[in-house]
Parts: sequence; C-alpha cells; structure tokens
Amino acid sequence: MRLVLLGKPGSGKGTQAPVLCEKHAIPAISTGDLIRAAIRNETELGKRFKEYTSKGELVPDTLVVEIVAERLTENDCKSGFLLDGFPRTIAQADALATWLQNNDLSLDCVVYIDVPNEILVERATGRRFCSESGKTYHLKFAPPKVEGICDVSGKPLMHREDDKEEVVAKRLAEYDEKTSPLVDYYKSRDLLKQVNGVGSMDEVTTRIADSLR
Repeated sequence: MRLVLLGKPGSGKGTQAPVLCEKHAIPAISTGDLIRAAIRNETELGKRFKEYTSKGELVPDTLVVEIVAERLTENDCKSGFLLDGFPRTIAQADALATWLQNNDLSLDCVVYIDVPNEILVERATGRRFCSESGKTYHLKFAPPKVEGICDVSGKPLMHREDDKEEVVAKRLAEYDEKTSPLVDYYKSRDLLKQVNGVGSMDEVTTRIADSLR
C-alpha cells in the first residue's frame, strides 16, 4: 500500500499515521524527520539542507524530492509506504509522480483528513502543557482536575507560543494557500479519499479504514 496522508496542522495526521502504518505494515516517511536526520548525521544531502536552513531560507523543492526519493529506495519501502508532510506543493506532487512512474510505481490512495479551520483553532488554542511532567491537557476536551494546574506535578500549566490563536491562524492560512490545491490535484486523478476528521480518534480511524476498502 503506497499512501499519502494530507491534512491541515492539528487535523490528526500525527495520530492516524502510526495506526495506518501498523495496519498495513509500511513505514511512515516524514520529510521533517528525514531532513533533521540528514543534518544531524552530516550526510551530503544534510550539508546541502543546512546551507538553506542555517540562513532561514526555504529548502528548494528539488532537494526535498531528492531526499524523499532516496528514502523510497530503501528495502522497507518495497511493500509500500506512507508519506506524511510530503508533497506540500503541486511542484512536489508532480516530481513525486514522475519519480514513481520512472520506477514503475504508483500511489494507491491519498487520504485527506478534513477538519474545518474553526475547529482546528479551538483544538490548538485550548492546549496546555506542564514543562515538568510533560503531560498535556485541553481546556475543553481534557482539562486538569484543578484549573490551570498539572494533575501530576502540581505546577502551573503553560500555553505554547505556536498554539496561540494568531500563530495558528497564520499556519492555516499558509496551508490553504500552498497545500490545499493538492486536494483538487489528487481528486482530479481519482486518488483522493476525503475523510471527516471531526470526532474521536477511533471514529476517524474507522472512517479512514472504510475509505481504503
């Protein structure tokens, strides 16, 4: 099974990806993880990535495609893979399609976990965490026993900077501009399975499984 998993920040991709990988016995491939590992291990590709990241510049699509293509040639991908966080743009999707075609491969499905922006903002802005225990909470969905206090450590809960409303809204706007066109791209190629991402983890997992049958 060769899959691409699409979804906005906070849509639940990170929760559903391991479930899909276990069910289909395939590796999850995250471009973020690949890039960080390449830089940490100082590989040739990692050095080229660092030239851009150290200056705060965007890494070119060609370089991102190259590191993904290199990973897809490894043995554990022979029975399939799940791409998470790639492709992010139409250019990357075209490059992936070309690479797959050149290697006599094709995608089986693209799963898009669809969650309205207002719910994603609510999910993110309500998150709180304890820096001492590492435990996370949500003001609405999983509140602590005592408001603002960690159940484990008794310390005040904190609100991450990137979970604040203006930051979340900016991330979603960027996704809508750059990545949302992929939904139509894959829909036009009869590869897209759009799944309602609102509900419990188990409900969404069941919907994804049903869409892949």
